[in-house]
Amino acid sequence: MRVVIAEDSALLRDGLAQLLQLRGVEVAAAVGDADALLAAVAEHRPDAAVVDIRLPPTQTDEGLRAAVRLRADHPGTGVLIFSQYVETKYAAQLLGTNPGGVGYLLKERVVDIGEFVDALERVAAGGTALDPEVVAQLFGAGRRATALDTLTPREREVLALMAEGRTNHGIATSFTVSERAVEKHIANIFTKLGLMPSDTGNRRVLAVLRYLETASRTP
Repeated sequence: MRVVIAEDSALLRDGLAQLLQLRGVEVAAAVGDADALLAAVAEHRPDAAVVDIRLPPTQTDEGLRAAVRLRADHPGTGVLIFSQYVETKYAAQLLGTNPGGVGYLLKERVVDIGEFVDALERVAAGGTALDPEVVAQLFGAGRRATALDTLTPREREVLALMAEGRTNHGIATSFTVSERAVEKHIANIFTKLGLMPSDTGNRRVLAVLRYLETASRTP
């Protein structure tokens, strides 16, 4: 797996690059601003980019805006936002640009580099990896009545864990139920959201995006 890192702190940038390389990840470039990120992705065509939200010159949302542009210009490159902050507006925009291949983790909550690499691999493969706190804030940002309102509390819990990138086995372990029970919940979710079987599109990812996009809207 080849990645590009965009982090304005030289210490964090170099430290993350070294940790990833020790895990067998090829770090094609490690840069400190949004323009350098876009240039590095165009040059190296990585499987994924790890991007901080607040980059020079204003230290506000340059990283997220660059990530949205990156996804538009290079839809095959996964984007893992790695930040101290949750920005619900731009996170929803990023998630809505293309199903799958997007992650959002909070720095202070990542304590295992192995789990971080697993999340990065999921994003690079077209899946999702969202921190539970990010999911919670997106869900709490206010939403309009939709088909999501027909989901039962347990189905909502299952969908939230799907958004975190959990497998059926992981969800079953979390609830101490069988994988068969989880499969039934997921099938009900697909039906209620109108996501019928198709040769194109990942229903699991589309269900997560439907939930997150709607949760981030204000009434």
